[in-house]
Amino acid sequence: MLEIRLIVRAAHTLAAAAWVGGSFLYMLAVLPALRSKGPAPAIAGEIAALFRRMVNVCMGVLLLSGAYLTFDRLTLTTLGWPYLVVLGLKIALAAGMFILAIYLGQSNIRRLAKRATRLSKAAPQLMLALGIVVFILGALLNGLFEGTIAPH
Repeated sequence: MLEIRLIVRAAHTLAAAAWVGGSFLYMLAVLPALRSKGPAPAIAGEIAALFRRMVNVCMGVLLLSGAYLTFDRLTLTTLGWPYLVVLGLKIALAAGMFILAIYLGQSNIRRLAKRATRLSKAAPQLMLALGIVVFILGALLNGLFEGTIAPH
């Protein structure tokens, strides 16, 4: 059983790292490079489609592994209120990330119509900020869990 937990935790961590790290790369390197070299709609569209595909895979892995880890940890031991509050906050913020990812991944026609909204302009930065906070909350959850199961 320990091997399954380890594999699921590794998949969860790798999917989160790929999504958050990919968002960093996309915002700090890819988008500025595309903007500096003038319009290249075909290349920009292909990059966006590939990134969207990677995010979709990451979301699937995160949902499945997150559900498994939550069930596994909640049934393993009594974790207490701090763990449950942090877990609830992490799940809520991760859901916000998923909603933003779905919003940003809409078809090109719908995205062009919504491009002028504040949300569409701030969504990539907001999603990255949420991803960083969710990653930190995950580390906090791990510490709380290990503190609960460690012998005193």
